[in-house]
Amino acid sequence: MKAIILGAGQGRRLMPLTSNLPKCCLPLHGRSILEWQLSQIRQCDIDEVVVVTGFASEAVDAVVDRVSGIRVRTLHNPMYAHTDNLGTCWEARFEMQEPFVLMNGDTLFEAAVLQRLLGMDKTYHVTLATDTKPHFDLDDMKIITDGNRLLKVSKQLDISLVSGESIGLMVFDQTGADAFTKKLEEMMDKTNALKLWYLSAIDQLASKGIVGVCPIHGMSWCEVDDAADFADAADVVMHWPG
Repeated sequence: MKAIILGAGQGRRLMPLTSNLPKCCLPLHGRSILEWQLSQIRQCDIDEVVVVTGFASEAVDAVVDRVSGIRVRTLHNPMYAHTDNLGTCWEARFEMQEPFVLMNGDTLFEAAVLQRLLGMDKTYHVTLATDTKPHFDLDDMKIITDGNRLLKVSKQLDISLVSGESIGLMVFDQTGADAFTKKLEEMMDKTNALKLWYLSAIDQLASKGIVGVCPIHGMSWCEVDDAADFADAADVVMHWPG
């Protein structure tokens, strides 16, 4: 199975660290965020990784060139400065012609998280790794579920109905891959497409009953959005093997 990592963004909330370096290349204990991701991915049933680049793509290429133990290549999104990650997914749509895993370039997770997601019973054609916590903020990609079926995913949801959050890691079977790429094509025809997140496409697919969730509560993961997250991530990854 192929894994696709969305690493096109600069990460402006981490300035000045990302003035000349994309977020996924920031170092944690001597390894870039991307290398930490790859160290965990190579412990899973993944044959190939495609990293979609944008800002300072040559820095990501340099990281990929020194990686060993897993097959990795890059795909450049020349429109990264003008589009959000729906557009980045659209640029990578030809990499999505078979079952695949999709992840954000700023989501770090221990190998066991991806192993659980890949081992999940394939009741649904698309499955999101999700977590819960006592309180959610405006920046969380919140979800509403009915059992293991995803009903809604958005930052703008009624907190009283929220079941948890998407951690930015999901798997698509062949039907899910076909439905997702078709939805990308459909949405990119809209006038506001460049401002949309790819999870808005997942939200629309959820209404068709083909999207499920894989709870990973208690497992180790983190997201790197700002300086506080970056500091926390250093504490999280230092305990991971590999």
